Amino acid sequence: MRGSVSFGRVNGVWKQLLTQDQSILLLSVLLQLTLGIVFGHAYDMPIFMATGYLVGSGQNPYVAQDLTAVFQNNSFQGMNSVGYPPPWPLVLGILYRSVYALVPNLMVYNLVIKLPVIAANIYLAYLVADILKNLRAEAAVIRKAWIFMLLCPPILYFGSAWGQFDSIVALLSLLCLVSLDKGKLLSSAILLALAIAFKPIALPLFPVAVLYLPGKSSRQAFRYALWFSASLILFCSLPFLVWGWDLTPILRGWNAHFTVAGAMSMMTFFELLKDTYRLPGGWWLLGLAWIPAMGIAIYTLRRGIFGFTDLMRKSLGMILVFYLTRTWLSEPNVILILPLALILTATGELKSLALNAIWILPLVITIFNASPPQLLSLNFPHAMESMLNVLEEFRTFRLVARIAFVIPWHMAGWWIVVTCFKSAPSQVDGARSDLLATQA
Repeated sequence: MRGSVSFGRVNGVWKQLLTQDQSILLLSVLLQLTLGIVFGHAYDMPIFMATGYLVGSGQNPYVAQDLTAVFQNNSFQGMNSVGYPPPWPLVLGILYRSVYALVPNLMVYNLVIKLPVIAANIYLAYLVADILKNLRAEAAVIRKAWIFMLLCPPILYFGSAWGQFDSIVALLSLLCLVSLDKGKLLSSAILLALAIAFKPIALPLFPVAVLYLPGKSSRQAFRYALWFSASLILFCSLPFLVWGWDLTPILRGWNAHFTVAGAMSMMTFFELLKDTYRLPGGWWLLGLAWIPAMGIAIYTLRRGIFGFTDLMRKSLGMILVFYLTRTWLSEPNVILILPLALILTATGELKSLALNAIWILPLVITIFNASPPQLLSLNFPHAMESMLNVLEEFRTFRLVARIAFVIPWHMAGWWIVVTCFKSAPSQVDGARSDLLATQA
């Protein structure tokens, strides 16, 4: 394949880094396990636990129920149903049947739900290191990137502590791009479909993958699109057919993701002005602004994508276009773009300032979003309530401060988009990494 990289097995990198830095790996694992058992988001984790119970007991996870009596905990009263496609609910059902049905302890259940996320976090670190090794990055850069992924604050906070599973989506997406570069179109299409079936935030990678195909063969593009579509339909519809889940709740709320505004999106000011994050009336059409934005972005790629590094660059740019034009953008979604930005920074394609902006600003924004206290819900509910009551007294200040940090995040994001879309492929392999600027 033109401009492709010959990827070796990740096992080689695993063995090398395991030998050199066992203490760092052990620290990461212990830290993630500790965060996983102690913390959990007040909104997401009860929904995940309830979803596991519903799937594990043969019920429809998309119909909300009061499960206070099942878990003997008031957190399970008046919940919403899960808002993700079937693959994640199925994983939760397996975890429920494997653990909570045998050991009915919420702390253990809380940790077990996060084990797939922790495993994805660790695998991501080694996959990034393997990619950099095959891109002929310097050994010091590879090691630093590996350590960064293992101890990265957003990954630890949003994944291990919070409980969101964006790391799984990031891992599947990166594996998809690697398979695409190796010419394994079927596995790439399946991996991408699975990533989107876990969380649709990976959707922008589909047009990038199609445009990357060698020679822009219409036959290959059609075949890839066919495999991708068939896989996505299978992953999303098969559980409804096999277990007879009712589609009515999903059809009734088909535009739920387009009717809210806030978090890290530029519509974050809406909550301050209207005292709600729900878009009224026809305002929900703003939630579709990402469609024409992605159309324009796809048009800019008409000249093609050249080589694996350019594939990383265009993937990062396309995802950011999607993110920056949505009316709602959750902080954990930053994990999907983090490995891409790190690889580009490590190969000298992106400035370290851009990488830092991508992960530092969301951590600041999440503070003003009052998210940290909500992680105390499982083990310290009274402390959580007290902290949230105090924060509510400073609500106006908190929302204004959130806007003040969302704006520079968007400025950095659009700067990265322009950089990714206008940059020509590197002419020299092993370009000096900007990460070395901070290397002792």
